[in-house]
Amino acid sequence: MGWTFPWYSSHGSDFNYDFHVTLDEAVAPIEYNYRSRAELIAAGAPRDLEGELHGTSVFLRDGDRVFHTYSTYARGTEQVGGTHYYLDMTALGRQEDWEEPRGRAGGAPRADQPGVRYHDEIDA
Repeated sequence: MGWTFPWYSSHGSDFNYDFHVTLDEAVAPIEYNYRSRAELIAAGAPRDLEGELHGTSVFLRDGDRVFHTYSTYARGTEQVGGTHYYLDMTALGRQEDWEEPRGRAGGAPRADQPGVRYHDEIDA
C-alpha cells in the first residue's frame, strides 16, 4: 500500500531495563509481566531470571509530549502477526472512518491530522 511510518528499536539504550524486558538485578530489580521476582518464582519461573525477554510497548507523540499508551509481555505478544496488529494497539488505531477522532481516515490529510491515505486514492 506504500504506507510508511517510523519503527524504533531500543538497541543501545536503557529502555529495556526501564520496561523490564532485560533482567539484570545489578541494574534494576527483577520484574516481568508486572510481576516481581518472588511472584515469578512462585508462578514457576526459573530461579536464575536474567537476560533478554520479549515485550511490546506503544507510545503516542503529541507535539513535544510522549505518552506511554500500552505495554504487553510474555503471552500477550502472541497477537503480533502483522502491521495491522500493531496499528490496533496504538492510540489512534487503524484510523477507520468509524474510529475516534473522526475525520482522520482517507481524503486529503490536514497538516494537524495526517489521516491514512491509500496509494490508489486521488489527491483532492
